[in-house]
Amino acid sequence: MSFKEIDIKELEVSPFEKIGKQWMLITAGNKESFNTMTASWGGLGVLWNKNVAFTFIRPSRYTFEFCEREEYFTLTFFAEEYRKALSFCGSKSGRDFDKCKETGLTPVFSAEAPYFEEAELTLVCKKLYAQDMDKSAICDDFVNTHYGEAEPMHKMYVGEIIKAFIKE
Repeated sequence: MSFKEIDIKELEVSPFEKIGKQWMLITAGNKESFNTMTASWGGLGVLWNKNVAFTFIRPSRYTFEFCEREEYFTLTFFAEEYRKALSFCGSKSGRDFDKCKETGLTPVFSAEAPYFEEAELTLVCKKLYAQDMDKSAICDDFVNTHYGEAEPMHKMYVGEIIKAFIKE
C-alpha cells in the first residue's frame, strides 16, 4: 500500500473521535532504534500560527526516551481492525517486546520519524515545545485525584505538523 501526502488543511477529522475513541500510536526514533506507544490523550490545533498536534507521555514509558532524544515524532491512526495491535502497544513495553513482531505492524522510514504501513493517517510532527505537567496547576478536583502522590505527571509535547499522509 502507498501513502499520499496531503495538505493538513484538507484533513477533515474529529480529534475527539480519532484520538479519544480510536486511539493513536506515538512513535519516535530512527531505523536503527525506535519505539511506539498507544495514546488516547492529545489534540490538534493552531499555536504560534502553526498547525500543531499535542500529546502526553509519562516519563516511565519507553517511548519517552525517544521523544526526548529526537526532533520529530509521528502520530498514526488505524482502522478498527487494528484495535488489538494498539491495545498491545499500549500495555506492553518496547523494552520487553518487539512490538512490530508481536503485532504485525510494518514500520516505514520514509519520513523524519517512523510510522506504519497499516495506518490510515499519519501526522509527522517536529517538536516545538515540551513541558512537564505540574500538579499544582491543575484546576479540576477529579483530575487532581487521578494521580497518586508518588506517580509522576505526564510531559506534554507540542509538535508542528509538517506532513500528513493518508492511505491511497
